[in-house]
Amino acid sequence: MKTQELRELNVEELKKKAADLRRELLNARVAKANQQLKNPLKLRALRRDIARVLTVIRESENAKN
Repeated sequence: MKTQELRELNVEELKKKAADLRRELLNARVAKANQQLKNPLKLRALRRDIARVLTVIRESENAKN
């Protein structure tokens, strides 16, 4: 997910996106534990996407102040 795409969303949409990504990360961790995860780099990508979303949320909250 591109940062520019995230900046176009509002805070509520970003929070929903972060929750969805966390849920997907949990499912990927379970799949990895069961040796069913095809691409182990997906875990890294999901963690980075979550961090990216949280960073954009923080930026937009700080811009309001």
